[in-house]
Amino acid sequence: MNSQRKFWNEQQQALRQVLLHTDHFSNAIELFLAQHAMVHSGRISPAALWSFEDEIWQGLPETVARQIPQGDEHSIAWVFWHIARIEDVTMNLLVGGCPQVLDQPGWLERMQVAIRHTGNSMDAAGISDLSASVDLKALRAYRRAVGRRTREIVHHLHPEELKQKVDPV
Repeated sequence: MNSQRKFWNEQQQALRQVLLHTDHFSNAIELFLAQHAMVHSGRISPAALWSFEDEIWQGLPETVARQIPQGDEHSIAWVFWHIARIEDVTMNLLVGGCPQVLDQPGWLERMQVAIRHTGNSMDAAGISDLSASVDLKALRAYRRAVGRRTREIVHHLHPEELKQKVDPV
């Protein structure tokens, strides 16, 4: 995993550099998509890169994914909920100007979740409840759907959009 982490860091640095130059737009998109693939399930990208997500879930017992470690505030299940929701909101609403994946019929029911927010303001009881009740298989499917949508949005970006500020309204 250390070699993957080193590769990740090197690619992050390369992405930061290439984003400074809009004339390297296709390189920026390519680097972003490679980095994106590494934090998602290997099932969302045809590149078949090593994946942090796959590494985390490989052989992970469901009880451990739902458990909040002593001295910590979040379970793995909650973290995956949170990062999926953040990506769904930011990429769809702020970048793509389109409805969230969560707005498609059935996601909340499939995941057995009643909340729509990202979880930022959840108290310990709420985090514990979500961790215990979320359908992990459905949560992972939702995260893959969000990842695929992000990739679609990024494929349709234009160079000038990389420097565009988000409208605060």
